[in-house]
Amino acid sequence: MARSMWAGSISFGLVNIPVKVFTAVHQKEIHFHQLHREDGGRIRLKRVCSKDGEEVPYQEIDKGYELSKGHYVRLTRQELEAVAPESSRAINLEDFVELGQIDPVFYEHTYYLVPDKGAERPYALLLEAMRQTQRVGIARMVMRTKEYLCAIRPLEDALAMSTMQFADEIVPVSELDDLPKKSARPKERELKMAQQLVESLSSDWKPEKYKDDHRERVEALIEKKAAGEDILAEVEAPHRPEKVVSLMDALQRSLAAGREPSRPPRKAASSGKKSRPSAAAARTVRRRAPARGGKKAPAAKAKATKKK
Repeated sequence: MARSMWAGSISFGLVNIPVKVFTAVHQKEIHFHQLHREDGGRIRLKRVCSKDGEEVPYQEIDKGYELSKGHYVRLTRQELEAVAPESSRAINLEDFVELGQIDPVFYEHTYYLVPDKGAERPYALLLEAMRQTQRVGIARMVMRTKEYLCAIRPLEDALAMSTMQFADEIVPVSELDDLPKKSARPKERELKMAQQLVESLSSDWKPEKYKDDHRERVEALIEKKAAGEDILAEVEAPHRPEKVVSLMDALQRSLAAGREPSRPPRKAASSGKKSRPSAAAARTVRRRAPARGGKKAPAAKAKATKKK
């Protein structure tokens, strides 16, 4: 059962809706610890003073803003607390805007807002009113001593709240170098073929279609190593795209290829079938899982095998 990470209320006009906040995303990134290669001991990070080399307890650490190399403005924890945003349990809706007016570059993290006890009716009212008017609520809130700008919108049968970047945090496109000049405008024929290519690759958005292939390969590798398998890993030469003479040639070949994948599938770290190392392999790395009882594991064969 998920636990709420914040509780407060949404307010718009004179309407007040008690809500609880739940995270809407669980990152599936694989996290590793650092281990000493020689003995497998875990590496610990310590806070050490650069002047005397002594470890410093957290309670004795101040914040420092670097003005120039080696010159800091020092701020204590009490000074920072004095200018922190006033603690509040309110999500104050200030404006309602069209969803299409907000560029995705402004979005940060997404959470679910769930009605607290007794708030089901006003919650459902706000949800349906926003759905009918096709508007997104813009609000401010304080969470964990930081003030956030938020966008609240209907998401299926719930209200979703996305924290947002402030306008001055977005890098303006005008500050970018090397953007295409007017002289780089596409020719009419090139544009038509590019539009045809886009249309040929168009489909409905199906998020389950896209998977984290790298994470799945790492998970499979961890499972095999944990089971005591010997791993045969081939280091392949990087895939180089086919050389194309002209932009028109690239468009024509792309249209002819249709929906064929643009890159070859990557091989798994090991497989149960015999296979010759590819000619492109730069080198073969053989790794062995440690044997039980302190004995050496048998030499790795050309295929991944389970240790008997």
